[in-house]
Amino acid sequence: MEYKNLTIEISDTVATVTINRPEVLNALNADTIASLRQCFHDLSKDDSVRAIILTGSGDKSFVAGADIKELAEQTPIGGADFSHHGQAVFNYIENLRKPVVAAVNGFALGGGCELAMACHLRYAHEGARFGQPEVNLGIIPGYGGTQRLPRLVGKGRALELIMSGELITAPRAYEIGLVNDVFGAWKKDDKGQDILDQKGRKIFDQGAFMNWVKGKLKVILSKGPMAVGLAIESVNRGLEMTLHEGQHVESTLFGLVCTTQDFHEGTQSFIEKRPPKFSGR
Repeated sequence: MEYKNLTIEISDTVATVTINRPEVLNALNADTIASLRQCFHDLSKDDSVRAIILTGSGDKSFVAGADIKELAEQTPIGGADFSHHGQAVFNYIENLRKPVVAAVNGFALGGGCELAMACHLRYAHEGARFGQPEVNLGIIPGYGGTQRLPRLVGKGRALELIMSGELITAPRAYEIGLVNDVFGAWKKDDKGQDILDQKGRKIFDQGAFMNWVKGKLKVILSKGPMAVGLAIESVNRGLEMTLHEGQHVESTLFGLVCTTQDFHEGTQSFIEKRPPKFSGR
């Protein structure tokens, strides 16, 4: 199926979803949000897909925020609907039982940072930049940024980023817990030296970066799919509860996973000292 402003590639059980609006740094407009909703719904039902990588086209931007032209036309009621709709799509991504990885290859600003935070894992290129610069437009984050950011980096750091609107580098994002890991994928010549553009800047190597992200994901794909999916659900639900309530959810899901074929295969393969062959059932 074709999705407006998105390209999809499925290989070795991994779907790579690329937001494809490079002329506006992959900004999120209404059509793109709608396509993301439909795309992730379809991928969640596709048994041939076990994990999803989300990235942006080009070498400058993951997603540089919401479409400002659409944003500028919002009324108070329309603005609330605008926010609720985006939140619903991002919540759906976050609660998918298949691992969703953000491959942040450039600017992840505003709605782009919020989209990355809705993914289960975030891997960033060394040259990527993160931020919630909405205050520069006289607004606040509306796609979950005021809620997910403090949960990831703590209240103080989140308020500093949101109130200042300043951008941070990928290494700083890693330092504060916003991203899981950072990779410097720069094009090299035959001697291993960085290739520079006409302005003397290093050139981003998209292929090397994506291969690195897929290598990270390969570790997760070697585990039991049912266990991975239920672990996602347990963590997400538990964060909204007290410790006691979260432990009850964990016990319930632990009991559920004990009914799966993957559970029996995993324990039996350990006893027999052989690699497991998980079926996702």
